[in-house]
Amino acid sequence: MAPNPESTKQRIVSAAEQLFATRGIEGVSLREINAAAGQRNSTALQYHFVDRAGLVRAVLAKHHVEIEALRHDMLDVYEEVGHGDLRSLAGALVRPSATKLSDPDGGRAYLCIHAQVVNIADRYKRSASEVSAGDLADSINRWRHLVAPLLPEVAVRRLHHRFTAIRLSATELARRAAAAPRRDDRLFVSHLIDVITAALTTPMSEETAALLHDSAVRTMT
Repeated sequence: MAPNPESTKQRIVSAAEQLFATRGIEGVSLREINAAAGQRNSTALQYHFVDRAGLVRAVLAKHHVEIEALRHDMLDVYEEVGHGDLRSLAGALVRPSATKLSDPDGGRAYLCIHAQVVNIADRYKRSASEVSAGDLADSINRWRHLVAPLLPEVAVRRLHHRFTAIRLSATELARRAAAAPRRDDRLFVSHLIDVITAALTTPMSEETAALLHDSAVRTMT
């Protein structure tokens, strides 16, 4: 019986999830992933995903739809009843991804891989042709759009508090996912939301203001 293409793809994605999570996106060869997926045909991975970047995007896409739907639901509620509440927005960033801590189908591996992509591997993110910064159908773009009016302009344009919050959330969720599973993640998630709220609202120090001024002066000269 000929192999089922969809089943083959799922086995490769599952193998990649575990190996990318434990050894890093760049730390494992495509040949190893192919073998871990039980593929005798050495070209099966390239046939279905073309290259490493295509495989990483497939791993992320496996979880993306669910997280997107949850975040959009939370942002809908925010726009209806919580307008202006930064902690609610911090929760909308953290909680959808945090559900993956209890997802037995590769959820914890996904969090580890997602943090790698957010922090170091820009080439694995979806391309500009797939999602533009102004596309509010993407939940992270929508979240950034809703957060921006609540922050000082310097936090949005120069200090990039929104990206700092995204990176911090991804990193801390990955750290939790890489550790032994806990019976209850509620305290961790609530505290992480507190930390993200603080990252968004932290005031600019005199030192930072002076360094920003000096940087602007150097740029103009």
